[in-house]
Amino acid sequence: MDSIGWCTVVVPCYNEAERLKVAEFSQFLRYGYPVRFLFVNDGSRDATLSILQTLERLHPGLVYVLDQQPNAGKAEAVRNGMLHAVALGDAAYTGFWDADLATPLSSIPELLAKLTERPEIQMVFGARVRLLGREIHRQAVRHYLGRVFATVASVMLRLPIYDTQCGAKLFRITPEFTEILARPFLSRWIFDVEILARFIARHKADRWYVHDAIYEYPLPTWTDVAGSKVGSLDFIKAFGELLTIYRTYL
Repeated sequence: MDSIGWCTVVVPCYNEAERLKVAEFSQFLRYGYPVRFLFVNDGSRDATLSILQTLERLHPGLVYVLDQQPNAGKAEAVRNGMLHAVALGDAAYTGFWDADLATPLSSIPELLAKLTERPEIQMVFGARVRLLGREIHRQAVRHYLGRVFATVASVMLRLPIYDTQCGAKLFRITPEFTEILARPFLSRWIFDVEILARFIARHKADRWYVHDAIYEYPLPTWTDVAGSKVGSLDFIKAFGELLTIYRTYL
C-alpha cells in the first residue's frame, strides 16, 4: 500500500467491552484496504482497554490504542485521537467511526473514495437518509429529535446539511484541519457541528468553497444499536451547546 493513501480512523470507546465487535474489525482489516484504526479508550471502567490491547497485538501496524485517562468525553477522545493520527505523519486522511458499528465498516472505503477521487473535497460525512433500496433503521423518537436538531443546526450554520450527527466522518489531513483540532471543543456531544463551525469561520468570505469542500454520502445501511450513551436529556443539552457554538464562531 502506498503510505500517502493511508486513512487512520479513530474509534472512541467508553465501556464498550460488551458491544465491541472485535471479529468485524479483524475481518475488515484482512481485506487489505489502506485503512487502520486508532482506538481511544476514554477512561473505561470495564475490560475495554484489555480487549483493545489484544486487538492491537493481533494486528500490529493496523491497530493502535490510545489510553485517555481519566474519562474526558467523546469529543476529546475523538479530537485527541485525530491529532494523534496526524502526528503519526504517514496518513493522508483521518476521521472517526462509532464503536457500535451502527454504520458498517464496509462504508469506510465508500466515504474514502470520495476524498481520493475529488481533491476539492475536505470532509465526507455519512448521512442517514431513508431512500428506497437503502436499509436505514432508526428509533422513531431519535429520528424525529435528530431531524429537528439537524434542521436548527443547518439554519445556524447557513449550510444545507442533512445529517450533522452521524458517527461516520472522514477528513483530508491538511495544516488547516490540524489547526481546527488544536483547541479543545466547547461542546461535549455535538463536536461534529463545532468542527463545521470552525471550518466555516475560517472561510466566511467564500461560502461557495465551504459548500464544495463538504460532501454528504447517503449511507446504504445504518442500524440503531442498543446501549447508546446518548439519552433524551442530551438532546436538550445539545441545543444549549449549539447556541454556544453559534455565539462563539458564527
